[in-house]
Amino acid sequence: MPGRLLLFDIDNTLLYSGGAGSVSMALAFHDMFGIEDGFKGVEFSGRTDRYILTEAMRQHALDSAYEDIESSFLERYFGYLPDKLRERDGSLMPGFPGLLEALSGQADVRMGLATGNFSGSARIKLEHFGVYQYFDGGGFGEESESRDVVVGNAIARLADGLAPAEVLVIGDTPHDISAAKANGATAVGVATGHNAAGDLRDAGADIVFEDFSDWREAARRLSAQTGARPGGS
Repeated sequence: MPGRLLLFDIDNTLLYSGGAGSVSMALAFHDMFGIEDGFKGVEFSGRTDRYILTEAMRQHALDSAYEDIESSFLERYFGYLPDKLRERDGSLMPGFPGLLEALSGQADVRMGLATGNFSGSARIKLEHFGVYQYFDGGGFGEESESRDVVVGNAIARLADGLAPAEVLVIGDTPHDISAAKANGATAVGVATGHNAAGDLRDAGADIVFEDFSDWREAARRLSAQTGARPGGS
């Protein structure tokens, strides 16, 4: 049984897609409903894809239930995404894949995902950037509008009896931090998205990184870090 479970967010934590995801979702939404820029008024950062799609339908007063349109939307979205990833100037975030490689070599560490991405788009993005093989599944954005539920699902699937403090949830937004806390996990913030390190500390992060450029040191701290006091750095 692993001694530590690390659950990673994807967008702006592991990688920057260059906006490929949001563009592809907008194209799929237009195909289905004829609405241009259908997600313009919807918050993406830290939200699950199910929330994002449902909120867009609410804002445009569409009568369809999420369950009724999910399969058709995903087929279109996943059809657009690979080409948009190739067209956009995306990249892995600083320190990757070195950090993942270093952590994967530790017998007592297991890595998974706690992401707002649909499971299909998570795989497409991670395969595009060559890091999908490091992860053992997790929780995904089709499962709930609530990130708390997605993180809880990832823990239930992968923790294998670990104490909550031995589960580290790693993300770039206050939503990642609050979801970790809601599940009793150790919250790790990384300031590679739209939120500064101070924002993540204020949200209650137990440990905060500016980024993972020093991936060797980050691997050491993440593989040893549990139960840190809020606001650590």
